[in-house]
Parts: sequence; structure tokens; C-alpha cells
Amino acid sequence: RDLDQISADLRSPKHLAQHKSLKAPEDLPGLGQYYCVECAKWFESEYSQLTHLKGSAHKRRVKALKDEPYTQKEAEAAIGLRTDNGPRQAAKDDTQSMEVEMEDSGLLEEAT
Repeated sequence: RDLDQISADLRSPKHLAQHKSLKAPEDLPGLGQYYCVECAKWFESEYSQLTHLKGSAHKRRVKALKDEPYTQKEAEAAIGLRTDNGPRQAAKDDTQSMEVEMEDSGLLEEAT
């Protein structure tokens, strides 16, 4: 599962219960008794789960979950899509004022 799904599991027990209910216990390792929420992994025994909890892979995942997951807006901003349109309007206003100044100074001659 992705980090955003796991962070939703951590925030909402209902979300986690819904995910767990989709799996039949007899199909899961250890009959679904041993589950690591942070890593979204099932384990055969309590010993293997405890070994996992002490491991570096689990610790990296916990550290990654401390950061907030990226939003759609942040993803769009990263690829250059903008949703605020603020600075673009300011640049357009500057261009228009520059054209007015050039017309007033006589540098631009209008063709009639």
C-alpha cells in the first residue's frame, strides 16, 4: 500500500478495519493475527513480527510516515501546473503598462 493509504489507516481506525475486512483470515499468513500497520504487512508468527519491528525497513517506513503525504496540488506544482494564477496576472499587467509608456513616449508609431 502507498504511504497516503497507510497514513489514512493510522488516522482512521475505520479505514484500517475496512482494509482488513477485505482479506479472508484463512488466506493470510498466521491467520491474520500479526499485522504491521505502518508497513501494511502480515506475518506468520509473533516472533517474525517482532523481528520486523526491530528492523531497518520498518524504521524507514515509520520515518517516512511522519512526513505528511503529498497532495494533488503539490504534485501539480512540481510539474509546472499552477492553480493560483497570481504572478501570471501581475506579469500581464506589467506588460500592458510598458506598452502604454512606450506609446506615450512616441517610440511606437501607430500605422494608420
